[in-house]
Amino acid sequence: MKDTMTRIAVFASHNGSDLQAVIDGCKCGAIPAEVCLVISNNSRSFALERARREGIPTRHISSKTHPDETAFAQALTEALEEAGTDMVMLCGYMKKMPEAVIERYEGRIFNIHPALLPKHGGPDMYGIHVHEAVIREGDTETGVTIHRVSNVIDGGEIIAQTRVPVMPDDTPETLAARVLEREHTFLVEVVGRLAAEING
Repeated sequence: MKDTMTRIAVFASHNGSDLQAVIDGCKCGAIPAEVCLVISNNSRSFALERARREGIPTRHISSKTHPDETAFAQALTEALEEAGTDMVMLCGYMKKMPEAVIERYEGRIFNIHPALLPKHGGPDMYGIHVHEAVIREGDTETGVTIHRVSNVIDGGEIIAQTRVPVMPDDTPETLAARVLEREHTFLVEVVGRLAAEING
């Protein structure tokens, strides 16, 4: 084992409820790690506020702060390296991860997706759109997937999945709420295991 805990950088674009689940999991010991940095492409995201309340360093890095793609990727890489990042977790991050960052942290960048990939994945499958698609296609179950990040959106190696039932009277909103509830607990379970493996 290393002398220090695994250092996780979390990327989030909006509310950051998954981020909060990771923070709480670290605080209670369910995740043998610490959140060392929170990065958002949205300067007004509540995820950044959650991090500040916990005393976690934050960075707003986006196409507004770095319009050039190469500079954007370099800024992300430098921020991660300065924070001593061991592992990256994308929790509702609504921007494609630059190839240079994926290469730098190969095998150590993970994303959580609110469906059973490879179904309902890809560039247009995010947020409520995922749950709308599940109901539209008449699926009787959906779930949550955690996968490694690759250059193909939602196309990396699947690490773990959990299933969530779709009820006959579900709306996209009620289904989203049920999936999100399981998403939080599943995230702690899987990130805890991944952090322990990286730390080992």
